[in-house]
Amino acid sequence: MGAGAFAVLAANSTHGSPEQTAASYFTSWRRGDVPAMRRLVHRAPDDFAQRHTSLSATLRVDAIELTPGALRMTGDDSAEVPFSGRRKLRDLGWWDFQSTLRLAVRESTWQVIWAPETLHPLLKDNGILELATVEGPTVELVTAEGDRLPEDNYAEHYLGKLSAAYPVKSGTALQVIMPDDSTRVLLSKAPKTKPHKTTLSRPVQAAAARALDGVTDAAIVAIRSSTGEILAVADRLADGDKAFSTLFPPGSTFKTVVAAALMQTGLSTSDLVECPGRYQIPGFRPFDNAGGTDRGSITFTESFAHSCNTTFVEQATTRLEPEEFTEAVSQWGFRGVQLPTGAGGVCGQMRVPEDMNWFGSDVIGQGSVQATPLCMAMVAAAVESGVWRSPRLLPGDEAANQEGAPPADVPLDEGLAEGLREMMRAVVEYGTGAESGLPEGTAGKTGTAEVEEQKDHGWFIGYRDDVAFCVFVRNGGSGRSAAVPIAARFLQGM
Repeated sequence: MGAGAFAVLAANSTHGSPEQTAASYFTSWRRGDVPAMRRLVHRAPDDFAQRHTSLSATLRVDAIELTPGALRMTGDDSAEVPFSGRRKLRDLGWWDFQSTLRLAVRESTWQVIWAPETLHPLLKDNGILELATVEGPTVELVTAEGDRLPEDNYAEHYLGKLSAAYPVKSGTALQVIMPDDSTRVLLSKAPKTKPHKTTLSRPVQAAAARALDGVTDAAIVAIRSSTGEILAVADRLADGDKAFSTLFPPGSTFKTVVAAALMQTGLSTSDLVECPGRYQIPGFRPFDNAGGTDRGSITFTESFAHSCNTTFVEQATTRLEPEEFTEAVSQWGFRGVQLPTGAGGVCGQMRVPEDMNWFGSDVIGQGSVQATPLCMAMVAAAVESGVWRSPRLLPGDEAANQEGAPPADVPLDEGLAEGLREMMRAVVEYGTGAESGLPEGTAGKTGTAEVEEQKDHGWFIGYRDDVAFCVFVRNGGSGRSAAVPIAARFLQGM
């Protein structure tokens, strides 16, 4: 063979193999020998070494593991090796990734065709990997029993407010800044938390949440009558409104408070009263019963059970002066009382009636009367226990320590409390809440509140076995049709 022919063959020969180059590259990478890696790369960028060392320093990488897959030929002079990798981040532990090492014949030698995504796919197109500081609570709020709260509990707003009162600690997150400047968290390690009990009861909270599944714009609040502990709050109210802080006209549930004011004037549950279909305050406007029903002469208990508007308007406007009425209902929290639950809250409000039309509207839970669902649950709790108490979401004095002292307890006269219990039992036994699936032993009061140019609000308040509750359905229709079925599901679910 001549010297010229030998020179041509030598020029066309390829040095090494893709397997050898890939193996050498992975070995050098594992060792952290960046100069050796660079020698295997075709036209390595000037910042090749800096990219490797900077990424390891930024992410605080203590170790790396690389596991090559099978080499695939992608052409006569090109190949690729898919591989899996693990980086051990000092703050976050092991972090897995998948990438590909590409190779090609360049200058008669198998070389690595390197790109930033060889280090990690998310570095393509100038993506940035970085560690960020994240803050997290030092406590995990749990139920009174020490259990985790049910999933989809509809109490998230209140739990968030409770958590905000506790210190936060810093944790670490691994995140990527994408080419479009969006940020995505890949791995995080929140600060360690300690369980911290609330007053919420797991079975009661679960029953309240499941009773609202499929129901929009509604809320349930449940309270242990004997202590004021909030056992459940399931809140699906829309438009940012909340069961602890948003005021609504309570409709006929307010007759519970009015009945107490009337009994303080000497009216008893067995006294006969008139329940005409319409009653007109002398010189002022008329008030009607639902459907114009005329029940004639009935007991005061029966008028409450059937929610006779006309009875209550006549009795209140003839037995009480507006100032006396306002003072009587203020004892139930209807004076803008703030409630230090741990997550805030208010009760109700009512202004002194300026005329008899206004007075009559207030009596049936319209006019200037407004209340939160929390407040109306408190009314039911006070009837069952005989004491109006400020509610709380945290054990002991924690809520008071965070938000200030609660309003003082208001004991009810025992005879008055027993009269209210008799009346609320009658609602379920034969009144507006009868034959509606409520469990035996339930006492309550329905309420339907008119809303201008909108559908009525539906209410039902009640109690059973030391659990007082309020169900509120905004623009849901009558209390019997909208709220009572939810209350039945709730009580049956506990």
